[in-house]
Amino acid sequence: MARGLLSRLASADPSRPVDEVHSIVGNLRALLNTRLGDSSAARGFGVVDFVDLVHQFPTAAQVVQRSIRSTIAEYEPRLRNVRVRIVASPDPLTLAFEVSARLVGDRRRGLVRVRTEMSQGGRVKVE
Repeated sequence: MARGLLSRLASADPSRPVDEVHSIVGNLRALLNTRLGDSSAARGFGVVDFVDLVHQFPTAAQVVQRSIRSTIAEYEPRLRNVRVRIVASPDPLTLAFEVSARLVGDRRRGLVRVRTEMSQGGRVKVE
C-alpha cells in the first residue's frame, strides 16, 4: 500500500519531526503552479494564468499579485498575514514576487519569506 510523503518522512526518523517550512514551500510550489479552474476538487485553487493577462501588462502584475495573495490566504492555513509584493527581476520576461507571512502558532521563527518567479510560459519557481 502506498504511503504519503509526510508519513514516509516522519517514519524515517521518529525523533525528527517533518520540517513545517519545507512542507509549506512544497505546498506553495503546487499551489502557484496550478491555474484557476485546473482543480476539479476546489474551483478557487491556483492562480490566474499569466499568459491570459499578457495583453494587460503592466496592470497584469497587480492582478497576479492579488491572485497569489488570496490563493495562499485561502489554501495554506499554516500561514497568516500573507503579503505579496512585486520585486525586480533580472529577466524582463519574468515576474518576480516576494511572499512573506507568519507561521500560525509559531512565535519562534516568526516570518517566512519566499521569492517566486513566474516565467513567460507560466511556470512558477518558489525559493
